[in-house]
Amino acid sequence: MRNWLKSSYNTFSLCVIVTVLLLNIFALLNSNDTILRFFKPLLIPAFLMYLFIKNNSVNKALIIFFVFSFLGDSISALYSGSQAIKYANLSYFLSYLSLMVLVLSKLKSIKIDKVIGVYLFVVFFINSYFLYELFLILKANITDIAEVNLFILKSVSLTVLSLVSFVVYLTKDTKQSIIFLVMALCFVFSDVLFYITNYYIYNWSFAVLERVLHVFGIFFLFGYVVSENQIKVKQKQESYSEITLRENALT
Repeated sequence: MRNWLKSSYNTFSLCVIVTVLLLNIFALLNSNDTILRFFKPLLIPAFLMYLFIKNNSVNKALIIFFVFSFLGDSISALYSGSQAIKYANLSYFLSYLSLMVLVLSKLKSIKIDKVIGVYLFVVFFINSYFLYELFLILKANITDIAEVNLFILKSVSLTVLSLVSFVVYLTKDTKQSIIFLVMALCFVFSDVLFYITNYYIYNWSFAVLERVLHVFGIFFLFGYVVSENQIKVKQKQESYSEITLRENALT
């Protein structure tokens, strides 16, 4: 067990991906997503255990995300009905909000080019139109005003999250920015599929895909955390090497 936990993140994540794919195949063959639904809440504790054992530091905003995301997964797995969906969506909204705060903090050191700004405005307009059309469809099927408001809040937070992640990717073009952007897109498409399957047309394959996309979003987020920690460790090592060289030069 200890040796397994000490394995590299790539090996650990590969095991998770294979497990998710096998569960997905099982769900598709049996037209039943129950196992995948109960598997989701176990992911965050498993990844967190791995991170802490490997001595990785975790941003406070990310800790808030993990707490509310785990809460949303647990509510979805253990309870059913409109009230459970409402509380789960509230938890997911708060988790996305924490990610939005995290990525907005990265904009302080970024200068946006005019061409990129125009391009982002066009993307934002198209995305907003699509969400508005989806809102009109769902509004006719959702009787609970609170759930409609939650849909608006989640849509806005995910739109901002994906657009800002895209800005960071265009300006920095680093491995971390790519991972974060893919994570944001996974959450966006997962959320869209959730509302389609629950309030418009239920399709069990869409329901499975929605959960799989959310799982992969969490997977990419943990990959982002690991990658960020690797950079910090490398910077500390380089800083320590420079200090050592200076001390040796003085002596």
